[in-house]
Amino acid sequence: MNNLLIMPVIIPLIVGMVLIIFHKNIVLQRALSLFALFLSGFIAFVMMNQVREKGIQTLQLGGWEAPFGISFVGDMFSVLLVLTTCIVSSCCLIFAFRSIGEKNEKLYFYPLFLFLIVGVNGSFLTGDLFNLYVFFEVFLLASYVLITLGGGKKQLRESLKYVFINIVSSAFFLIGVAYLYSITGTLNLAHLSFRIAEAGQDGLITTIALLFLIVFSLKAGLLLFFWLPGSYSVPPTAIAAIFAALLTKVGIYSIFRMFTLVFYHEPQITHLMIGILAAVTMLLGAAGATGYMDVRKILTYNVVISVGFIVAGLVTMTEAGITGSIYYLIHDMIIKALVFLIGGTIILITGTSDLREMSGLIRRHPQLGWIFFIGTLSMVGIPPLSGFLGKVFITQGTFETGYYWLGGIGLLASIFILLSMIKLFMNAFWGETILSEDEEKGSIRGLLFPIALLLVVSLALGIGAEGIQAYIAQATEQLLNPSLYIEAVLK
Repeated sequence: MNNLLIMPVIIPLIVGMVLIIFHKNIVLQRALSLFALFLSGFIAFVMMNQVREKGIQTLQLGGWEAPFGISFVGDMFSVLLVLTTCIVSSCCLIFAFRSIGEKNEKLYFYPLFLFLIVGVNGSFLTGDLFNLYVFFEVFLLASYVLITLGGGKKQLRESLKYVFINIVSSAFFLIGVAYLYSITGTLNLAHLSFRIAEAGQDGLITTIALLFLIVFSLKAGLLLFFWLPGSYSVPPTAIAAIFAALLTKVGIYSIFRMFTLVFYHEPQITHLMIGILAAVTMLLGAAGATGYMDVRKILTYNVVISVGFIVAGLVTMTEAGITGSIYYLIHDMIIKALVFLIGGTIILITGTSDLREMSGLIRRHPQLGWIFFIGTLSMVGIPPLSGFLGKVFITQGTFETGYYWLGGIGLLASIFILLSMIKLFMNAFWGETILSEDEEKGSIRGLLFPIALLLVVSLALGIGAEGIQAYIAQATEQLLNPSLYIEAVLK
């Protein structure tokens, strides 16, 4: 059964390679891509229940025992994220069927989409630091092409910025890997944790930890997010949604993994620094979200706010804080895909992203308007929607540990989320209808289904939170107790 660990990586990889050959057969590409994601999601669900019953699962490729071989590790945290990735990516793919355009579909969109998922799932499941770098590069290479799909001038300009930033962060990633290997003699995450705990986290190790924090902060958009608003605003809607839902989350996952498993010995330095980055990120993201009148810019800056808020739970290193971060991370992957798909649909209808040039869409598209409104309430954290529990637990964790300033900034950021999203709702959906049916720039036929599906998942996560509480609790326990991970991998 442990062989299942690699299947969410292998399945989309093989299907993506097959689809390169049949890139002109659109029907086959759609069917196989969706099948690959559904099958990966089903396997992730089976893995989740296996971890629930038997604990952390490991796979040593080639029969080489850790730390000498390549390890795949499925703890509850990583498996939950793989399952959420498959759900979100399936909905975005269904949206792409009706929106991406036949020309782009024939330009290897589906293989690239699957390769992106290969990198994301691999990043969540790998137990080796160098292979984490490899999987980062896999999804980044796919994203380099996807961000330019369509070939617009603005896309090409923003893609250069995106590529440059990620090349720089990848170079720093390799430098950190080299230094860490030279000191510890290993790159297996469990073995790294054991070695550093054995020798102690001295000043040099702490410096390397801060280097990794810079690398993953660039990937996640934590403070160093200047590349993000433009890069996430230019691709086609389905691609922008998958970027917003998944790519920054891999950076967040890496921060959680490294600073709960490897670099957790000097929290007064490393975790305080993370807290400062989270606070500044939330404040700057709030300023951007309320300052723009552009649909995609508002949504993108809300991605920035959520990055800071999720990481704030890690700073506390408490059960409440980590539980809140996991809840909110899963919620945010779903809800960001939802609002980005709706935002792209609004732009499709009106032909513009400027809020000042749209009004009254709810009269002609009431389902779209009310789904967006419910998504807004969930982002703010209104009970019993999916964002509520995460915000409560993160705030509780910050207050329990004396980080009142961080918890207060998180609550303040929630107010700015409300202001920015209500501004978008009131300008786009409320007011006088200025577009007749004939004047609308595009049809939303077939686009509401994946949007409604994401809403159902979000509602289930909020209203049915008790159903996944045991899984979240186990994920929290495993993150707060590194010995469980080490024992599972090193036996």
